[in-house]
Amino acid sequence: MKVMHEYIDFPGGSSIKVKWRHIPHFTYPWHSHSEYELCYVMESYGTRYVGDSIEPFQAGDLVLIGSNLPHFWKSDEAFHAGNSELCVKAIVIQFHSNFFINALNNYPEFYHIKKLLNLSLRGIRYRSPTVRKVDSMLREMLEVNGFDRIILMLQILNELAKSDSFEVLGSKAFPLKTDEFTNDRLEKVINYLNFHYREKVSLEKISGLAGYHPSAFCRFFREKTGKSLSEYLSEIRIGYACKLLIEGRLTVSQVCFECGYNNLSNFNRTFKRLTGLTPTGYQQQFHLQNKRMFTAVRP
Repeated sequence: MKVMHEYIDFPGGSSIKVKWRHIPHFTYPWHSHSEYELCYVMESYGTRYVGDSIEPFQAGDLVLIGSNLPHFWKSDEAFHAGNSELCVKAIVIQFHSNFFINALNNYPEFYHIKKLLNLSLRGIRYRSPTVRKVDSMLREMLEVNGFDRIILMLQILNELAKSDSFEVLGSKAFPLKTDEFTNDRLEKVINYLNFHYREKVSLEKISGLAGYHPSAFCRFFREKTGKSLSEYLSEIRIGYACKLLIEGRLTVSQVCFECGYNNLSNFNRTFKRLTGLTPTGYQQQFHLQNKRMFTAVRP
């Protein structure tokens, strides 16, 4: 089965992304990404594929996926039969492969977490005693942001690193063929978008870079990234908007036009859909957290 490489965006340049999944069934195909992933299935059952491991899963399934390790969860056929009482509820946490990399490599206090992340390159499933310990912290990750989210993430990793109630999923022999998801045409498109997302992006221009007819390019791009071109572009633009709002030098209207939108209503609607907050609300929340952190550390 061909591995799809997922490009994960981190709005506002943050180091951690937390997603709540409440969907009829798992949909993402066999894929990998350079980021680490912690997946906590609270409702659902089916088959889990991690590296060369194939196992059944059920509610309470907690798995740490290492960088570039192919994986996917397949819901049981019952979830595809239109039964409205069956659904997936899951918390998915993704963080950069260079998360606290200097501390991990240089400070003994982080050595156990470094060992954990190295072991996760084969995938790690945690058993019930460990799941119970971190359950409330995983749920809290959905509610916190900024500095509080980083601290909580380190606490979760600390608990997982100390645990002896786990199972390594993939075999040592499983080959990580990173060249499988290297695609020159896709890289050319992604690089172009990363430099030109503030401009009007033409489908004809982009598809020409990849050497495709526009309709064929749209299928190619979704197959490789799991997103449409417009969805991917929106995520890049809103990520940049978050950065500008945090800096606080521009008004919301100025941020709108600076990150590639020419309609404020469309910008506000897209921003709220991707972040859960209005641009103003996002800015206020960030500065409130900063104020709290400053108050906490002030002598």
